[in-house]
Amino acid sequence: MAGTRIVTIDIGGTNARFAIATLGADGAITLGEPATLATANHASFQTAWEAFAALQSAQNGGAPLPRAVSLAIAAPVGDAADPGRVIRFTNNPWAIQPGQLPAQLGVEAVTIVNDFGAVGHAVAHAGAEHFIHLAGPDVSLPAAGTLSVVGPGTGLGVAHVWRNGRPVDQGGFYHVQATEGGHMDFAPVDAIDDAILARLRRRHNRVSVERVVSGPGLVDIYETLAALEGRAITPQDDKTLWHRATSEPANGGDSLAVAAAARFCQSLGSVAGDIALVQGACGVVIAGGLGLRIRDTLLASGFAERFCAKGRFAAMMAALPVRLITHPQPGLLGAAAAFAAEHHAREHRR
Repeated sequence: MAGTRIVTIDIGGTNARFAIATLGADGAITLGEPATLATANHASFQTAWEAFAALQSAQNGGAPLPRAVSLAIAAPVGDAADPGRVIRFTNNPWAIQPGQLPAQLGVEAVTIVNDFGAVGHAVAHAGAEHFIHLAGPDVSLPAAGTLSVVGPGTGLGVAHVWRNGRPVDQGGFYHVQATEGGHMDFAPVDAIDDAILARLRRRHNRVSVERVVSGPGLVDIYETLAALEGRAITPQDDKTLWHRATSEPANGGDSLAVAAAARFCQSLGSVAGDIALVQGACGVVIAGGLGLRIRDTLLASGFAERFCAKGRFAAMMAALPVRLITHPQPGLLGAAAAFAAEHHAREHRR
């Protein structure tokens, strides 16, 4: 696959990001300049593809797009063996029929991966410079064993990556497993958590961790804290609250929003620790756009203490390195890496 060029795409609810990636024989992946297209501005994935093709043609003297594509999508990808499957996105109106993509796009090779599975691939490929320390020993992530990957955003993404001890560019092997770990039960650990759970239970028969540890979860945390203090508040959306919590404190901003963000980080620590225990992790990566935006809050909060607060396993948890991935485009990198892994495996089987 030396010098293979592909279109790599990361499709979320609001934006679809496109780039040209070059896959090196040594496993290295080089990303071109990404283009971000608002999903609301395009009737379908195909029309967004055509817009990106026109942009690339204008920038490269009429050159066509590569005849290979890899998509990371914010939706369940379904059974790859089913030629008639239809993938519908959760937060935008697009639908994709994978079996029709080669003819629609004029490509010969297609890979489709769940968006958080793509983040797992990015974790396996990103260099040490793309991680910063959050908790535990300030050392590089272990090269062998399982890494838990947890990403708060619109929801809560969870995956794990197993590595065999060698870097990809030295013949190393890894395996990514995307999961639905964000839908496990929320487990309160103190009276405030109990109050958050009680509030959520009034709307949901079952409260998953995603109801608390995701961007929108800040609203319920904020309103719970206000109720506990007997404060009268004006309802706010999560974007406003996150801004108040992370941008305004130095200017005498909303102290309740600051407290809600700190509580969010504590809950994220608890959940990340639970996932590490379940997956037998030797290290943990916090990912997702929200994780990167609130890194200063994470470092200043009780995240690390909650991560380790696992009773008889506290010492073991304290020995796990927890790092935040800072790569600017993990979805695009991961989609390209997923393509390389899939098609390298096919070539190896021949």
